[in-house]
Amino acid sequence: MPEIRLIDQDGENAGVVSPAAAMEMAEDVGLDLVEISPGASPPVCKIMDFGRFKYEQQKKAAEAKKKQKIIEIKEVKFRPNIDTHDYDVKMRSVTKFLGDGDKVKVTLRFRGREMAHQERGRDLLTKIAGDIEEIGKIEAMPKMEGRQMIMVVAPQRG
Repeated sequence: MPEIRLIDQDGENAGVVSPAAAMEMAEDVGLDLVEISPGASPPVCKIMDFGRFKYEQQKKAAEAKKKQKIIEIKEVKFRPNIDTHDYDVKMRSVTKFLGDGDKVKVTLRFRGREMAHQERGRDLLTKIAGDIEEIGKIEAMPKMEGRQMIMVVAPQRG
């Protein structure tokens, strides 16, 4: 590489110089010569403190990671012949989870002869879907998996 475009420590364009001259300028001010844009013609290099540059990049990455929200899947289990008070208590936890921004997996477990009345379970899941339509949307429609009927609800965006 016969020549590079150099940006000095103050951010000023120092023009096109030879790599040896750029290294000498960097050593004079006690900083490092860092290649910023290798694909450009000629390549762009900058005189800077490389350790500090890496530290600031690390801080930016940590700040971006801190702002992310990990969505968890919470599970609430129901039974087909649930009483109204028990239903209300479980629905309170469903709405709380959705309000916190988590997905909710509603599991309806059938035991013994309840398997013969799967329509009651489907009606219950339809009722749940109707009760949460303002705060959540159904992501996975109810489906049977063995003796369980499962429905996934995600929080409403917006």
